[in-house]
Amino acid sequence: MEINNIKTLGQLKAAGYKSISIKDELRNNLREKIKSGKPVFEGVHGFENTVIPELERAILSRHNINLLGLRGQAKTRLARKMVELLDEYIPFVTGSEINDDPLNPISRFAKDLIEEKGDETPISWLHRNERFFEKLATPDVTVADLIGDVDPIKAANLKLSYADDRVIHFGMIPRANRSIFVINELPDLQARIQVALFNILQEGDIQIRGFKLRMPLDMQFIFTANPEDYTNRGSIVTPLKDRIGSQILTHYPETVEIARTITQQEAKLDENQSDVVYVPNLARDILEQISFEARESEYIDNKSGVSARMSITAFENLISTAERRALKSGVDKTNLRLSDFIGIIPAITGKVELVYEGEQEGAAFVAQHLIGMAIRTLFPTLFPKIEKLEKPGEKTPYSDLIEWFFAESGFELLDDATDAEYQAILDEVTPLDILLKKYQPQLDQKDQYFVKEFVLWALVEYKKLSKDRFAQGHQFKDMYGSYISKL
Repeated sequence: MEINNIKTLGQLKAAGYKSISIKDELRNNLREKIKSGKPVFEGVHGFENTVIPELERAILSRHNINLLGLRGQAKTRLARKMVELLDEYIPFVTGSEINDDPLNPISRFAKDLIEEKGDETPISWLHRNERFFEKLATPDVTVADLIGDVDPIKAANLKLSYADDRVIHFGMIPRANRSIFVINELPDLQARIQVALFNILQEGDIQIRGFKLRMPLDMQFIFTANPEDYTNRGSIVTPLKDRIGSQILTHYPETVEIARTITQQEAKLDENQSDVVYVPNLARDILEQISFEARESEYIDNKSGVSARMSITAFENLISTAERRALKSGVDKTNLRLSDFIGIIPAITGKVELVYEGEQEGAAFVAQHLIGMAIRTLFPTLFPKIEKLEKPGEKTPYSDLIEWFFAESGFELLDDATDAEYQAILDEVTPLDILLKKYQPQLDQKDQYFVKEFVLWALVEYKKLSKDRFAQGHQFKDMYGSYISKL
């Protein structure tokens, strides 16, 4: 159908246009996508075998949907992706506030206009991107905001009585007729406001200041909610839950690989940053593992969740830390260092809710602890496991390295050291070269120094070396030698 040629109701009828509801529209387009084998929700990772099949079943069932999950689980992104299942354009009566279907008008304005002009009624076209409405539920939201109220200015201008339904100013929901309407954080909506949604979901009835308007709104409702909200800030009233067809549980990425894909996709980096800073794969894995550790940490409230946004902002901070060092050194390129992870602490502290024990330790300590735990978890995947208890005098893969620190009294790694200075310091630790050649012989040359530093941080986590933070960097020392020096 060539929409440029259809400008009146008569032309629309002649073209053979047939009206369908938005739920049927979504269903039909989803069926076509599934049959063609095309991906339905591109850019949403980790939900392929869990959330997406349930969401597709809900759309095929023509259900209103509640996406239930912790923060940062792509609930809103999923809702926005549903716009792609709408027809590219739909016709509506020109001038209608509520996108009246020309073949099935529901507002007084559209009905009167069609009665007056008949087939000459002007038609406009609405693009699918204009058919998405989103409202964050907050305690100050009113029925007037969502559904509508009497407009005294309109009554005065049109010289109408308040008893005339033409004085009504429609709220967000009627204006979203024939569209997808998302209410984020539904439990934050006051119970009396939730009650106002009952008839809209069930019957399409709207009640405004005593007017009972039979307006069968054609809408796809999507709600999002955090399960923690049910006890902390409010709840979804039971009759409203009963009117929502499908409740779908979302979840966090189940593997580091999926989490890496999400971070890579969402991180806001320009080409210049990507060119300046080389990031080893191990660094990306450590970054994602931090979020996995946070979700299991005794210091963090796991009911509140740890958003995927933490990894995204942490990655941006990580790149910026290395970029800043390169700018200060006057170089065009640099390799990421493990010590650069100190720069992600602000991204962690603002994204986690601490329990009492975490508050006692402090947010910065918890962030450093999470970095350490991520290193500890990934270390055995690359090198032999470090046993807690060892027999006296027993030789381990790390004995020579630990003895080197005992003999040399350790060294300092400055945050702003140039690449040449940084590499020269690590090259002095000859047992590190032997260790890497034996256990990581295929390691990319670009990753060598990052992995060397990774080994040192891991030995600290396993209490084999000592690491102290000072204003300009880190100091690595022998564990027991540092004790002796204090005596």
